Amino acid sequence: MRSGGVLALLIWMHCLLSCYKVLATTETPATTTVNSIWRKTDFKDIESKFSLRTPEEPDEDTCYLIPGQEQSVGSCHFNHTSKTFVVIHGWTVTGMYESWVPKLVDALYKREPNSNVIVVDWLQRAQQHYPVSAGYTQLVGQDVASFIDWMEETFNYPLDNIHILGYSLGAHAAGVAGSLTTNKVNRITGLDPAGPTFEYAGTSVTLSPDDAEFVDVVHTYSVGTPDRSIGIQRPVGHIDIYPNGGSFQPGCSIGDTIRLIAENGIRGIIDMDQIVKCSHERSIHLFIDSLLHEEKPNMAYRCNSKEAFDKGLCLSCRKNRCNTLGYKVNKVRGKRSVKMYLKTNGQMPFKGNAIKITQ
Repeated sequence: MRSGGVLALLIWMHCLLSCYKVLATTETPATTTVNSIWRKTDFKDIESKFSLRTPEEPDEDTCYLIPGQEQSVGSCHFNHTSKTFVVIHGWTVTGMYESWVPKLVDALYKREPNSNVIVVDWLQRAQQHYPVSAGYTQLVGQDVASFIDWMEETFNYPLDNIHILGYSLGAHAAGVAGSLTTNKVNRITGLDPAGPTFEYAGTSVTLSPDDAEFVDVVHTYSVGTPDRSIGIQRPVGHIDIYPNGGSFQPGCSIGDTIRLIAENGIRGIIDMDQIVKCSHERSIHLFIDSLLHEEKPNMAYRCNSKEAFDKGLCLSCRKNRCNTLGYKVNKVRGKRSVKMYLKTNGQMPFKGNAIKITQ
């Protein structure tokens, strides 16, 4: 890559990173619209779209499930006897799906070929100024709850088969959805839930352990002061896992970024959204890794702090003190959130080398 191209690329990266710094300093509360939306809407008020993706075209919205229109479920060939994954994306600068979406869809189908993978499209609301999109997560959550209730009431679809996966702002939308469904869904996985406007917000508008039968959370970019962290720092699930301390992730330095672009050429530039938000999106790729590399599980350990874990003080599996990150997590529910830590590699498969225990 010529020097001029590198300079332009670095300027572009700086501009995109600046957007994230702006969102991390906003002080607009996430609870401003809650009182006006805690009610079920008519189906005609639902703005979110529910795309049933296929294994053959994981990157295409070829068929939509439309609440209130029973024929759409048959037309899309929804499998009523298998489990359903509901994927909720986060804030977007471009107004388009980010590059991780089809990768996650593809990985889910590879692990569960007969499942239904639904992508919730709230792109119009997600591309607004960050505080506005943050407020919209409540409306999106209500849309998802209405859709799930309709599936249960109309088709007697069991909520024990539903697993919602939400990334960044989508994690909080998933939490709102779970809190509003008539009956609880089986599982919600929060993939680095957004921090700005949510760190100190109430559980009614954020992801929380009460939102599903089991809630697991992966924190990969909780850096800086709590109110300015891209990812939420406090635990919000039954189990909260902090890979590499939950801060900067291996393989996400500027040097790694430039090297990846040099190695992948045009492909690397296309995936720039992923590269720039590397640590934040690592939560997604760790989950994808758990789907694709079942034989190489990432084991996390219960610990009071990253510092204690780094000293090797918490490497025990007694009394549920360790657990598997990702799809095959052991669903242990305690009275309080459990914080767990692990170290990973900088690329997939992420399973780290043997941990060096400091005396």
